Amino acid sequence: MAQESSIEWTDATWNPVTGCTKVSPGCKHCYAEKMAKRLKAMGVDRYSGGFQLTLQPDQLAVPARWRKPRRVFVNSMSDLFHQGVPDEFIQRVFEVMGSNCRHCYQVLTKRGGRLKELSEVLPWPTCVWMGVSVESPQYYGRIKQLQEVPAAVRFLSVEPMLAACPDLPLDGIDWVIVGGESGPGARPLEADWVRDVRDQCKRAKVAFFFKQWGGVQKHRTGRELDGVFHDDFPVPQD
Repeated sequence: MAQESSIEWTDATWNPVTGCTKVSPGCKHCYAEKMAKRLKAMGVDRYSGGFQLTLQPDQLAVPARWRKPRRVFVNSMSDLFHQGVPDEFIQRVFEVMGSNCRHCYQVLTKRGGRLKELSEVLPWPTCVWMGVSVESPQYYGRIKQLQEVPAAVRFLSVEPMLAACPDLPLDGIDWVIVGGESGPGARPLEADWVRDVRDQCKRAKVAFFFKQWGGVQKHRTGRELDGVFHDDFPVPQD
């Protein structure tokens, strides 16, 4: 439930919630859903319900046990702002993060409306980075909702990138991650789409991270864009 991660932009994952439901085209080939079904088939107790939304309150104690500071992707197997997660539980997760600020917590959601709604009652320690997933211009509204959240770092995950994303609203955004879809049925990623976002970030002085080209065998397609690895991270303001 809490483990080292091979995801390029984080060090570890922490899942106080597991399971989710699909809300937009980016969810079509959800890696977490596939993994949850595999874990259920293996007899892992926490996934006895497969990808059914499940609170895992015992996991709230995990960050305190990690002594070495690390970047932590929160809810890699769910969405903390899913409508089925009680407000009180989200509050507890934020309190745990604030009490263990030697780590950096990367929280990512597709539910910008609920994020915005709850943001006024949540604590926002500087160690919490808040992001939204934006797979195409149809979901730029999530960015506008994120821009109203008082997080120390706000970021976008343009993954899987399913269309060109011109004129991204980058005011108040500190970091942009771009990646193609991977695995069976992966939808294609156009190089010019990625270049355009890279250039937008450069003009806006926003950190840019290119995660992967993706595809059925992502290890073969790699992470280079025009011969360069883009591994920028934001610098939080104290």
